[in-house]
Amino acid sequence: MAGINKVIIVGRLGQDPEMKAVGQGSTVTRLNVATSENWTDKNGQKQERTEWHRITVWGKLAELCGKYLAKGRQVYIEGKLQTRSWEDNGQKKYATDIVASTVQFLGAGTGAGASATDTSAGMNQSSGTDFNFSDFGPEPSFNQSEDIPF
Repeated sequence: MAGINKVIIVGRLGQDPEMKAVGQGSTVTRLNVATSENWTDKNGQKQERTEWHRITVWGKLAELCGKYLAKGRQVYIEGKLQTRSWEDNGQKKYATDIVASTVQFLGAGTGAGASATDTSAGMNQSSGTDFNFSDFGPEPSFNQSEDIPF
């Protein structure tokens, strides 16, 4: 049986996307997305932990992310884990990223270039199919000038 490598996260961008052209006409966009979990510890104290995820998006989907996403925007991401390595001053280094196949823009757009038409934007990298994730409910208000609230 073949293995399964699938990641699904819903979180907020911690900074604006970094988009650049690479190779011959290809585009890559890097996103930093935060997810948080809350729980009550054995002493009854509320606890919170935030995880930061490095996301890599390629092609037309990368262009859309670079154009319409901004710090604080909530996103749904589907993809796979991929580890890369490189040499730095003779020392081998590793990083594990999520390579996105689907990015769904959630909530109202607040970044530059955002409009009512992009609030349900999102595409599947392989099929170009639009998705509707209205089951997530309304996005909480977020003031873009403030730091991420977690």
